[in-house]
Amino acid sequence: MSKLPKEHKFVDLSDYGRPIAKVIANSLKNTSFTPVHVTIGFIISGLVAIYFIVHGHYWLAAFFLIFKSILDAADGELARVKQKPSYTGRYLDSVADILLNASIFISIWYITDTSIWICLLAFFGLQLQGTLYNYYYVILRNKFDGDTTSRVFEDKTPIALEGEKQKHVNILFGLYKLFYGPFDKIIYALDRNADKGQVMPNWLMTCVSTFGLGFQLLIIAVMLVLGLKAFILPFFLVYTVMVFVFIGIRKFFYQELKEDGPKQTTTLYKRN
Repeated sequence: MSKLPKEHKFVDLSDYGRPIAKVIANSLKNTSFTPVHVTIGFIISGLVAIYFIVHGHYWLAAFFLIFKSILDAADGELARVKQKPSYTGRYLDSVADILLNASIFISIWYITDTSIWICLLAFFGLQLQGTLYNYYYVILRNKFDGDTTSRVFEDKTPIALEGEKQKHVNILFGLYKLFYGPFDKIIYALDRNADKGQVMPNWLMTCVSTFGLGFQLLIIAVMLVLGLKAFILPFFLVYTVMVFVFIGIRKFFYQELKEDGPKQTTTLYKRN
């Protein structure tokens, strides 16, 4: 969150792996490793974690879940230090995240007596939580640093950047729209005026950061090692209620701005 003004920086509970991610990125800066290689690394880490979940090695599963989270931040950091942005890397990251999330929840369902419907609803809630976090966080960034890389609804396939193939961008963008489009639309429908409201206080953004994928994986890791595997899916299902709580609080601050000051607008939206 270095791009945010000091007064609007908040404690991002989902970003605990950023310091290590920066070390990894800086160590790879002058090598042939690319951000996509790091993304493949976090995919492998996630798959290893799933293997250990299914086979009951929960400490190892917890380690690789957290390591996956760190690498998930490191690919973006490496893209920044190498100054090599790519749509391929961006969409591969997001598509890999949602597929790994689904696989992690299925593996937890497999080792517990939890209903498959609770598993499916919990996964839906997990993704809805993450979408709200990204929605609010990017709106906050856009108000101060002018991030203009994408929009709330991305309906047009972007042109491939130098060094990447348009075919790969087309495929990954199509998958991105398929997997994330419904969640984006739901969150936007629930709080379509979020970008017009007063800047959210730091404490609220910290609370919403519990919806970030890094913190979600940390919760899963902790519950696994504490022997609470049967409660993981029900927890995320119930915690989805906080989506509506946070939106309700956000709308309260929007009403204050509506009465007391000018509105700020932005139509931009990007996933971390």
